[in-house]
Amino acid sequence: MSLNVRFFASPTITWYMARLFLVRSFAVLAGLVLILQTLDLLGESGNILAYPGNGDAQLWTYVSLRAPQIVARFLPFAVLLGSLITLATMNQNSEIISMKAAGVSAHQILAPLIVASILVAAGSFWFNDRIVARATATLTAWDNANYGPVPIDRGISSNVWVRDGDDLIHADSAGGRGAATTLTGVTLYDRRGGALQTIVSGTHAKQANGGWLVENATRFDVARGVRAPAPGLVIGRGITPDRFTLANVDADERSFGALRIAIADLHAAGRPTGELEAGLWHKISGPLSAMLMPLLAGVAAFGLARSGHLFIRAVIGMALGFTYFVVDNFALAMGNLGAYPPLLAAWAPPLLFLLIGEVVLIRSEE
Repeated sequence: MSLNVRFFASPTITWYMARLFLVRSFAVLAGLVLILQTLDLLGESGNILAYPGNGDAQLWTYVSLRAPQIVARFLPFAVLLGSLITLATMNQNSEIISMKAAGVSAHQILAPLIVASILVAAGSFWFNDRIVARATATLTAWDNANYGPVPIDRGISSNVWVRDGDDLIHADSAGGRGAATTLTGVTLYDRRGGALQTIVSGTHAKQANGGWLVENATRFDVARGVRAPAPGLVIGRGITPDRFTLANVDADERSFGALRIAIADLHAAGRPTGELEAGLWHKISGPLSAMLMPLLAGVAAFGLARSGHLFIRAVIGMALGFTYFVVDNFALAMGNLGAYPPLLAAWAPPLLFLLIGEVVLIRSEE
């Protein structure tokens, strides 16, 4: 008796199952994106059109920025449903029984789906890193501007507030890094004992003399109601550039490389980075969740379809998949709160459900 140790059963079966899986997964994804994008646009179109001058072009711009987010979020769901549809249909048509009768093991049956899902995960990582992060940053900036003109420079932090003692400094945008950081649309609210004394406004500000030199500065005296020019005015002495450029670092709005640089800068400034580190690792573990979906859906592949339990098996596979997403979001939230270490928050759910999937697969195979 020979031992079957091949990873794939045969090239024909491999291509056949991988094609079925990919076609059905992306068909489910297309349906989900179409429905969810339509509902989202219906809910947001009023806010977009409320800005003077906005019309159909701005609605399509919103769709182009929102659709990548929906694709990234629901791709693992689509892979789960595509796996369940593929395996349940093959079981219903007795194709799984035929393969097992030919000596094909359970892992060889699932191997084409898992390898195809690895390619999906790789494409998902590239898509999230190159497209979704930029679209999220642009959409957030556009939303902050109440759907006015879309900011062109996507690498600039917008609507930044920094506190300097009792004073508040606001910048419309902050760009650059280190000594090359430049602030645009600068406003200083000078307060003493909680009372507003003066308001300093300027078009730009850059580092000089241990602070920030405001260009085209004007000073408004609140008590007297007098505005006067203030050339050469330096504000915010001792405020480092990272407090402007890294004031609102969002892991979802930065690529993997850009987020690593931001974390390094925050480390150098002595600021906490646990939440961002969890987000950094989740940029890898998140797309890899697609690899788990065929394994969790494998419960629907085995067992006799005529026993009447196929629907129950499909429901169990769906429940396992949705439970994974709940646990993954919970672990990421705990990582953001600092309750879990970043590595544990990102990698514990995939490893846990990998073991669960293997146990369920072995026990469900008949």
